[in-house]
Amino acid sequence: MRAMDPAPAASKMRFDSPAFRVHEDGRVERFFGTDTTEPGFDAATGVTSKDVVLDGATGVFSRLYLPALPDGPDRGRRLPILVYFHGGGLVLGSAASQMYHGYLNSVVSRAGVLAVSVDYRLAPEHPIPAAYEDSWMALSWAASRADPWLSEHGDAGRIFLAGDSGGANIVHNMAIMAGSADDDNGLPVGAVVERVILLHPMFGGKEPVDGEAADTRYHMEKLWALICPDGDGLGVDDPRLNPMAPAAPRLRALAGRRLLVCSAERDFARARAAAYYQAVKGSGWPGTAEWVESPGEEHGFFLLQPERDESSALMDRVVAFLSGE
Repeated sequence: MRAMDPAPAASKMRFDSPAFRVHEDGRVERFFGTDTTEPGFDAATGVTSKDVVLDGATGVFSRLYLPALPDGPDRGRRLPILVYFHGGGLVLGSAASQMYHGYLNSVVSRAGVLAVSVDYRLAPEHPIPAAYEDSWMALSWAASRADPWLSEHGDAGRIFLAGDSGGANIVHNMAIMAGSADDDNGLPVGAVVERVILLHPMFGGKEPVDGEAADTRYHMEKLWALICPDGDGLGVDDPRLNPMAPAAPRLRALAGRRLLVCSAERDFARARAAAYYQAVKGSGWPGTAEWVESPGEEHGFFLLQPERDESSALMDRVVAFLSGE
């Protein structure tokens, strides 16, 4: 009888988690956030969406959302431009995912904004700084109102930034860049970042903050090493991940007049979000900062279970903030 062929050797892992794994040969398996849906008209909300490619070489695109426009004299009224950055630890997710598509349809319908949802390149195939570079390009594009929807209906003098988890990390970095850039490297003339929302932001740091679990810091160190392998030796004190690090830009440079930081009672990232909120308040930043904490909930619950009462409450708070209430 012929001997059986030996079983193939198991592939070694660089990173292994329930959401994704990275093999030593560079192959990436994602188990979450891979579903996508096409843009178009959403009958439930009256919102219409479309995709616009921003860079043909990289494939970076944005999904634009336009709410139903009123009849009468208000039809020509320009809408605030909401630039949204999806979450997923800078490794997962897409602007085309069903989860974010549904969330943006709801936000746009209720808040009356024109949204630009950014599909930036993901790590580890595209390490940091790719996500930040793509996001700044998309923000600058939105601020220039280069698309007909933006030029006809968008108000670049009222730009709102929002994102969740890794996307909220991007929001912070975009607000720092917009607030710190000189005239030659900043947003187009007349473009103003007015409001900023960080939903369950992803931050890190070598020194623990009050209430932060050691396990959370350990996992963030592993993740950051994967997505930012060339971090000049800073590790999790890279200013892009730790806004309170010694080398970080001053928080008082943040763009915007109003800031909303949201977390949840059982969010593993809550401690860092709270420390960030307090740091902004104590930095001399001239705007108004607000804190919202959802009782009994976990990281990203409002996206995973939008039907929950606390999800509705958070949606109400986000819409009120965007609407100026």
